[in-house]
Formats: sequence, structure tokens, C-alpha cells
Amino acid sequence: MQDSAHLLRTRRFLPLFVTQFLGAFNDNLFRTSMVMLVIYGIYRDATQEATFSAIAGGLFILPFFLLSALSGQLADSTDKARIVRIVKSAEILIMLFGAAGLLWHSVPLLLLALAAMGVHSTFFGPIKYAILPQHLDGDEVLAGTGLVEAGTYVAILGGTIVGGILVVEDAGGFHAQYAALGVLIVSLLGRVAGQFVPSAPPAGDAPPLKMDWHILRASISLVNATLHIPRLFLAIISISFFWAMGAVLAAQFPPLVKNAIGADQTVATLFLGTFSIGVAIGSVAVNRLLKGSVSARFSPASALAMGLFVLDLFRRVKGWPAPEAELRDLHAFLDMPNAWMIVLDLLGVAIAGGMFVVPLYAFLTTTVPKSETARTVAANNIVNSGFMVAATLVLTGSLQFGITVADTLLIVAIASVMSAWLAWKLHLACD
Repeated sequence: MQDSAHLLRTRRFLPLFVTQFLGAFNDNLFRTSMVMLVIYGIYRDATQEATFSAIAGGLFILPFFLLSALSGQLADSTDKARIVRIVKSAEILIMLFGAAGLLWHSVPLLLLALAAMGVHSTFFGPIKYAILPQHLDGDEVLAGTGLVEAGTYVAILGGTIVGGILVVEDAGGFHAQYAALGVLIVSLLGRVAGQFVPSAPPAGDAPPLKMDWHILRASISLVNATLHIPRLFLAIISISFFWAMGAVLAAQFPPLVKNAIGADQTVATLFLGTFSIGVAIGSVAVNRLLKGSVSARFSPASALAMGLFVLDLFRRVKGWPAPEAELRDLHAFLDMPNAWMIVLDLLGVAIAGGMFVVPLYAFLTTTVPKSETARTVAANNIVNSGFMVAATLVLTGSLQFGITVADTLLIVAIASVMSAWLAWKLHLACD
């Protein structure tokens, strides 16, 4: 097995990596700017802020649930590089609306652009994994998957940090004109990178392009065709629990920081950034541990480690001093006792998460024929999004019934146990 970094020097991988990197960066630049602007600059109520975060997360995920069947059919029957270029062109148009929402402080426009970015990601999602077995050798797929995941979370980190920085307070109000310009520039760069992705025509045994536009029927058919295979069922459900946990955590970081820890947007950015760094570390580390082989043997322990770190995070947040009248900045937060332990808990959750999920994605794309990889990833996306939307609904309902943001961390800890059990079943069945 070669070192995975050699892939970054090849045209069969680098343009796709850069395109995905810029897409993830822009997603998070826009979403972070939007959330920071709304929570710190528009709303003034803790329940309203937490509810907005949950709804925004659900709106972004809903297109994966509704449209993944269409995206999978299209990706397996059409040149994937051509779809990349169409999707990245659409991103420029979407970000025009997003930029307008940021400039005008329009929550409806912001949510419209967010939902459209969910559609954009739905059609790009199956390609970024399905194209890897087509362009990479068999012993490079895990490395390529790990690099894509690591790059994605480094991009999330960058987009999160920049998005937090570009929402600035001036003359008593918050403004996001720099963020509006940023999302437009990055979308243009993403389109340029997409132009260099090598052609990835359908496999010889791929079905002819015959779209089933009945969304519900196509989705049910695609999921049924995938989940009846036991090993794929276990992998997809395991990944789905991971993303459900991630949806709860990501949605609650800004309101958790503001209302439970009493800190400002710089600390919220630190939390999101720490999580991104951790997943990137875990994504690369698991490839080293597995030495290029696709295996779930580290996934059960990784899921349990996630749960333990989340439990410790819950314990520390519940014991945190009551918020003061003025929100603490990053320096004031880090000066407090146990602040670094909270950061380390977040890092531990994320590293374990990266080690858990990367082998499962590699498993999805290497255990089915190349003509079916996009549909398999699309079926996975449908189930993932269903779990994430369900988690978002549970989260939103819990908040309305008086459950605190900190208490929702217990939901994540419980789900990690289920993830570990499913990953163990997959390990026993396939390794």
C-alpha cells in the first residue's frame, strides 16, 4: 500500500478532492455565517434560537431524503464528471440568493438558499464516493475515501472559522457583507476545479438512463434493493446512527455555547472547528491502522469511545457556571477551569467518529459492482437523511417540552451504543 498522500499528486483524484473541498468549505462558510448572524444578530430568545438551528439542519437534510433516488439513478447512468460540472454551476446561482439573504438579513432567503444547497449536495454526494472505485485501484479506495473525509472536515473547519469571522459586529449590529462576497467567490472557484475532473462514464453493465420521477416509489425501490443485503443493511444503519448523532451535535453547538456555556460566537466557532479537526484526524488515522484494507474491526470501539466522550462532555456542561449577563469571549472561556477538558472531549468525540465512519463508507463502495456504487451511496443517503431528519424532529420536540440543550447530549450518548452494536454485527459478518 502506498502512502495515501500520493493520490493528491494525480489528476484522477486531485480535481475531485479540490472540488469536494471547496464545496464543503462553501457549505459551511454559508451555514456558519447564517447561523451566527441569526442567533447573535437577529434572534434574542434561547428556545427560538435552538429551534432555528434544528429547523435549518432539517431543511438542509430533507433533499437527501427526497431526491437521493434520482441522484443515484442519474450518477450510475451518466458521466459523473459532467454531473459535477452541472452541479457546481448551479451552486453559483444558489449562492447569489444566499448572499442576498446575508446582506438583507432575510431569514426566508437564507433558508431558501440553505435548502437549495441541500439539493446541490444531494446530487453531488453519490458522485464523490462512487467515482473513487472508478478512478482508483482497489488498495487505494480506503485511502481515497479517508482523504475525501479528512479534506471535507478540514474544509468544514476552514468554512466554519471564516464564516464566524466574517460575521462582524459594528455599531451595535451584526453584518455579513464579507461572508456574502466569500460564498460567491468560493462557488466560482469550485466550478473551475470541477472542470478538471476526469471523465467517469457509466460502467459497461450500467443500466440505461431511465429516470423514475415518482420520488416516493423510486426511493422505496432503491432502499429495498439495497437493504435486503445484510452486510449493506448493517453498514448503512451504522452510518445513519452516526449522522443522526452528528446532526444533533452540529445543530446544538451554537445555542449550547451561547445559552449553556454563556460564550460568544468565537467559542461556537472553536467548538465547530475542533469537531472538524477531530474527524479529519480520525479519517486519516484509521487508514493507517487498517493499512488500506476495508474492515469494520475498529468501528465498534470507536462508537463506544464517542459515547464516553459525549457523556463526559454532558457532565462538564451540566456543572458549568451559570452564564453571566455578558457573553464570554474565547480568551475568557479558555481561562475558566475545565474549559480545555470540554475542548478535548469534543476532539475525542470527533476523532472516534472519523475512525468509525470512514471504513464503512469504503465498505459501501467496494462490495458492490461499480455500476451500482452511486445507487448504493444514494440509498445510504436516503436512510442517513431519514435518521437525521428524525433526530432533528426529536430534538425540536424535546426543546419545546423543556428539555435543555445540554440534556440533548444524552441522546447522542445512547445512540452511540446502538452504533457500536451494529458495527460489531457488521464486523462479525464480513471481516
